[in-house]
Amino acid sequence: MQTNKLTKKQLKELDSLFDLVSERQLKDFGNISASNKSDGSLITSCDLWSDKTIVNGLSSIAPKEGVLSEEGDKLIPHSDAYWIVDPLDGTTNFAAGIPYWSISIARFVAGKPQSSFLIIPTLKKKFLSIQGEGVWLNNTKIEPNINNQRSECVSLCSRSIKILQKKPNSIFPGKIRLLGVSSLNLTSVAMGQTFGAIESTPKIWDIAAAWLLLEELKCSIEWLETNPLNLVPGQNLSNVNFPLVAGRSIEKIKILRPWGNLLLEN
Repeated sequence: MQTNKLTKKQLKELDSLFDLVSERQLKDFGNISASNKSDGSLITSCDLWSDKTIVNGLSSIAPKEGVLSEEGDKLIPHSDAYWIVDPLDGTTNFAAGIPYWSISIARFVAGKPQSSFLIIPTLKKKFLSIQGEGVWLNNTKIEPNINNQRSECVSLCSRSIKILQKKPNSIFPGKIRLLGVSSLNLTSVAMGQTFGAIESTPKIWDIAAAWLLLEELKCSIEWLETNPLNLVPGQNLSNVNFPLVAGRSIEKIKILRPWGNLLLEN
């Protein structure tokens, strides 16, 4: 019978796997060229190597659990427990020599994130989130709202900038920051570096790991169109976006929601 939780042995093996991938990415960073995928986004040989290494590693560490990955199969697996993998979130930054990208991986059980791993190799940061148990940064547990500074910043993705053009005479309620990486935009909210984030067209692999990180640190998410809790086995997520507003609190969501709604206008 499949247990819902990962064992200590599995967690240790996963940590080693992600260290291996991090080392390769740091080695390739700034020394690799990128090409365009069919959707216009960038990809490098390191993306492909990272994806293959992680997927193969998961098949050994968690056999019989399906995997959905950005560079591989994009169908929701039929197994009760499955993995969602973004092997290198922020390829444009990676290829341009900008040191902000992440390895973003989440394990879902019964359609909900049960554990997630978000690694930022250049910053030497490794986040582990476990449903109902909390978040650890480099093996040290983080308490919700431990970072209480009153940030005035809001993270936007490059595609959500268009909302500013739709209200040219309105003052945006925050200082805008663009990291160019969905998972890190959302992590900045969880850590109190920004008070909110608006994401226009994230795919499930962009947000899966940060989703649980936000929830466990008592932040809020409002899905603007498609709710990822309504996914079904076999569903193809290649072209499904999950626009969202994230905030440090419900109150912050209320401030940003009118701007987020502009994403849904034609």
